[in-house]
Amino acid sequence: MTRDIADVPAVEVITTVAVHLMSAAAVNLGLAEEGEAHKDLDEARKLIQALAGLLDASATEVSSFHAAPLRDGLKSLQLAFREASVVPDEPGQGPGEKYTGPVFG
Repeated sequence: MTRDIADVPAVEVITTVAVHLMSAAAVNLGLAEEGEAHKDLDEARKLIQALAGLLDASATEVSSFHAAPLRDGLKSLQLAFREASVVPDEPGQGPGEKYTGPVFG
């Protein structure tokens, strides 16, 4: 069954895109089933940055019911990135941290 994009609520489009960004970032962090085979921190950084920007830009449009788990997922990815980095970014300089502020465990 297909749906016309005009019938899809904006919050559903935003959350779907966010979940895709989160999934792709997790794969590039080596958190997928095949782990290290797909690890690419440069790609993960870009995806996490895009996710943080999307969540920041849509914060007033998406209810906290939808936004809270997405923010939690973003923080988990940011922490995983920090852990995976051989040379960690300075606090506030990691992926997405210009939107979220420094992320600490």
